[in-house]
Amino acid sequence: MAQAVMLLSAASFHGGCCRHKALLSFLRPLLSNSKLYSSYRRPGAEPKKKLSWQNADFSFKKGIDHLKTQLSLLKKETQDYLKGPGSYRLSQHFLEQTRVLWQFRSQEDLNKWVISSDVEIGGKSKVYIKLGRNNQAALLYGTLNTEVPRDGETKYSGYCSMRSKPAVGSFNRRKYYDWSNFNTLYLRVRGDGRPWMVNIYTDPYFSHQKDDLYSYFMFTRGGPYWEEIRIPFSKFFFSSRGRVQDNQHPVWLDKTLGFTIGDKVDGPFQLEIDFIGLLNDRAHKEEFAYEAYDKNTPI
Repeated sequence: MAQAVMLLSAASFHGGCCRHKALLSFLRPLLSNSKLYSSYRRPGAEPKKKLSWQNADFSFKKGIDHLKTQLSLLKKETQDYLKGPGSYRLSQHFLEQTRVLWQFRSQEDLNKWVISSDVEIGGKSKVYIKLGRNNQAALLYGTLNTEVPRDGETKYSGYCSMRSKPAVGSFNRRKYYDWSNFNTLYLRVRGDGRPWMVNIYTDPYFSHQKDDLYSYFMFTRGGPYWEEIRIPFSKFFFSSRGRVQDNQHPVWLDKTLGFTIGDKVDGPFQLEIDFIGLLNDRAHKEEFAYEAYDKNTPI
């Protein structure tokens, strides 16, 4: 029905045909009384001024401009691919020991991240992000509140998180990071002494994998001084829906990174992040820190 109204509206606007106008005026009362366009709204919700399909932009010029932009991105991706892995020459790729993934110097750098809290499930924690002093770092701050919402279902509450947006290529294709040449996550942060959880989120191929992630702890010491933290990828453990799994395996290094605080201590918190990078520590020889075994051992 929405498509019928949209097509008739477009036809009456562009063609100026009296028959289309008459048909539209005849169908509009019928459609306005249908369930698709019900006037009911939830208590406290703001009334919608326009229907969802009325906000669509069918500009031909914008479509051409968007196509040109995506083609230019595809051209750049092709050129970077022909250069070598990560747009580096093959010799540089194998000799590379450090790489900065995210550096926070402008609002554009902050826009690559998303913040969330237990407000999504009815909690009362608050989290914000902004540029630090002299625009030299990202300042993640807020207030943690462990009060459980009274909905009869939620048992735990009190968390805030910061998560990087998935990399997107031309024509909205999902891109993947290539961290296979590195074995350590390298961060420069300044915290308030509270512990954090560093998470590497998986890209779910199946619906039951949407809550899978790899995690490890990051302890900040507080005070006025910056600290450099190195976390080997071999230390990240696998969990799903908040539970550590028996079947452990090394992390796949092509995912999304995030930080979570949920130490069950009410009160304010803050974390400054200068940069997030990768390190190839030649002295670190450990492949995986946890026991990996086959649960279905053949007899």
